[in-house]
Amino acid sequence: MKKQMRTIMLGLGLAAMTAVTSQAADYHSRIIRFGYGLSADSNQGKAVDFFAKDLAKRTGGKLHVKGFGNASLGSDIQMQNALIGGAQEMMVGSTATLVGIDSDFGVYDLPFLFSNTKEADTILDGPFGQKLLNALQAKGLVGIVYWENGFRNLTNSVRPIKTVADLKGIKLRVMQNPMYIDMFDRLGANAVPMSFSELFTALETHTVDGQENPVNTIESSKFYEVQKYLSLTKHVYSPWVMLASKAWWDKLTPDEHKAITEAAVDSRKFERDYSRSAQKTALTFLKKHGMQVTVVSDAQLAKMRDLAKPEMEKFAAAGHQQEVKTIEADLAKLRK
Repeated sequence: MKKQMRTIMLGLGLAAMTAVTSQAADYHSRIIRFGYGLSADSNQGKAVDFFAKDLAKRTGGKLHVKGFGNASLGSDIQMQNALIGGAQEMMVGSTATLVGIDSDFGVYDLPFLFSNTKEADTILDGPFGQKLLNALQAKGLVGIVYWENGFRNLTNSVRPIKTVADLKGIKLRVMQNPMYIDMFDRLGANAVPMSFSELFTALETHTVDGQENPVNTIESSKFYEVQKYLSLTKHVYSPWVMLASKAWWDKLTPDEHKAITEAAVDSRKFERDYSRSAQKTALTFLKKHGMQVTVVSDAQLAKMRDLAKPEMEKFAAAGHQQEVKTIEADLAKLRK
């Protein structure tokens, strides 16, 4: 009985110490406006909700994340500018739209760079990825962690894309990123840069014929309602990046920095796990909802890769030799 009482008292003591430690942490009541482009039901929206709950739990509800989906706070570029100006606290968006702020991020847009998600995770979460995140602070942004958008694939409403030749003349929406424009022009498509928030209407009205995104985004954005053909090209692995306003970040306490960073790391694992488990489900869903799915042959993917290869050389020649050299060396080590 005495031993049992000692165990109970010890447990109560530890609980009390934990409570005191939590209360002693330097947290302030803050509303964090967190913008993102997709719907609340997407893997992006689910992960924002996870992050919000995780951060609230860590801080006793002091740091309250309010998510704004469906690009309701603007496009990725508009939100990035809002963060830089201190008008918004946080967001998650594509690394591709960061290229206008820091051109080094164009390395992630190089076609056929990563062979699988293990390679992508290792590079993004390692020294190479962290170096790029750290450089954003000089631009008014704080890069926290990378999430996964995934391998990008093509959809269109004109014809199945089985070969490189099938791309000829297709009006294809791409992100507002020079490398994407050049890449698809090289492949024979007519690349049309456009913000994601305008895309569904553009597909519906046939302003553009097609687009390229991971299958999860194709499902969650309901592109199957306005697109008939899906071709699995996996031409680019596309990361998302969680960003904070540096003007806002610099006002936070060290304890708040720690809580946000730890919750972000947990959300990264959640988001990637969720994204990858959802991909098979999404593909099945798209087929059931009328999309004709084409698995592009290895021979045709090799032709696409060869046509797009000059993008690597062009990127390196534009002042990014070191980035290309480092990432190629890191990938070579992984592949051994």
